[in-house]
This record gives sequence, structure tokens and C-alpha cells, in this order.
Amino acid sequence: MSVVLYHNPKCSTSRNALAVLREQGVEPTVVEYLKTGWDQETLERLASRTGVGLSGLLRKKEADAKALLDAGADDEAVLAAAIAQPILIERPMVETDKGAVIGRPVERVLEVL
Repeated sequence: MSVVLYHNPKCSTSRNALAVLREQGVEPTVVEYLKTGWDQETLERLASRTGVGLSGLLRKKEADAKALLDAGADDEAVLAAAIAQPILIERPMVETDKGAVIGRPVERVLEVL
């Protein structure tokens, strides 16, 4: 099974998600999205597969993300902002053949294994 972890190594929850996956015997493909950035196709796929929509992928603790949410930004605006500022997207996220989840709480990553 293919397992991809969208990861921020500075985030303790993201590091814990990686540890949980490894405890399950899974060595995921790790995508450090702050380095690689996001593209429209990946964000739209994750929004669909997590079931939360593009706005649901936003990290509510980030001021710019909160401003987008408060303004009722449409998908086009959310995409543009997330591509310009990758930090706006929630972490960690795990994607497998079974689906995708935002790993908050971290145990949620087990749902797609």
C-alpha cells in the first residue's frame, strides 16, 4: 500500500504521526510540503479525499488562513493563498489507497491504513 505523509518536521503532531505510522510497520513517502509547496491538483485531491473541502484544509491557527475563513473566501482564493503560502494548510495529512485524513488527533492516521 502506498502511504504518503504530508509532513512538517518542526510540528510535534506531524512527528508523532510519522512515529505512529512507523510503529505500524509503515514507512511512508514523506513530503515536506513547506519545501516542495502545493499544487492545485494535490490540494483539490486532498480536499476531496479528506471530505473537508478546500477551506477545511486550512490551518485555523494561521492568521492568514483565519482571515480567509472569516471572509468566506471561495475555493479559488483558498487555492491561490495555499499555493503562495504552504504553511496555511493543516498538518499532518496522510494519504493512502483507502483515503486521506488530517492527523488531528494523531490517531486518525490509522483510519486510512
